[in-house]
Amino acid sequence: MLSRRLIVCLDVEGGRVVKGVQFVSLRDVGDPVELAQRYESEGADEVVFLDIAASAESRGTLLDVARRTAERLFIPLTIGGGVRSVEDMAQALRAGADKVSVNSAAVARPALLTEAADRFGAQCVVASIDATRDTRGGVASGWRVVVRGGRTPTERDAVDWAAECVERGAGEILLTSIDRDGGRSGYDLPLTRAVAERVSVPVIASGGAGGPEDVCAVLGEGEADAALVAGILHDGVTTVGVLKDAMEAAGLPVRRMERGERRQ
Repeated sequence: MLSRRLIVCLDVEGGRVVKGVQFVSLRDVGDPVELAQRYESEGADEVVFLDIAASAESRGTLLDVARRTAERLFIPLTIGGGVRSVEDMAQALRAGADKVSVNSAAVARPALLTEAADRFGAQCVVASIDATRDTRGGVASGWRVVVRGGRTPTERDAVDWAAECVERGAGEILLTSIDRDGGRSGYDLPLTRAVAERVSVPVIASGGAGGPEDVCAVLGEGEADAALVAGILHDGVTTVGVLKDAMEAAGLPVRRMERGERRQ
């Protein structure tokens, strides 16, 4: 069985890491380069930088941060937020990213995923999907896709869209429950499991981590390949080491990487 990954997310705005609830009420939590290095030293498997502002100016700032971070990190780095074209993805990869996450632009023009996979390889393309429970009952799975930072609902079924993303070339799915984001009430296990059972690529669960038990639940019952965590680490609620110890105790395969080991 493949090792389950613990991925730390750093939401970046204006060159600083911020955190909020459901993408609003943001607060400053630190320097992205320093935090990335700290979480790597604690044992994180990967780091994700997400550009919260997603403007051209903000993206330039993020790319500069990514360059400085990539020079010091040995673990994989993913960049996302405001990626609208293959050229945007190329800039992120040139800045040192190992993978690039694309969200709203892929929903608007799904061919972007195929173009990116053809140019860079599926292993570099992460389809980021923000999903919310459909209270209208208008989609088959019960979850619909939302875009623009979780603020704009679409008519797309989240599970069907995940499957289409993979068909179009995405090598990984980053699945965020907007309903759970920042609430620390646990991941949306039914949503994560529904997507994981539908697609053939790794699924990263995001939104709702409150502690070690939530991480273990989404990697076990939720069938995710990786768990994304943010606020509980930034606020000192727990540590990467504690989370990995809990994963191991729960019988989940965990990778212990020594600092200086090559990025893969």
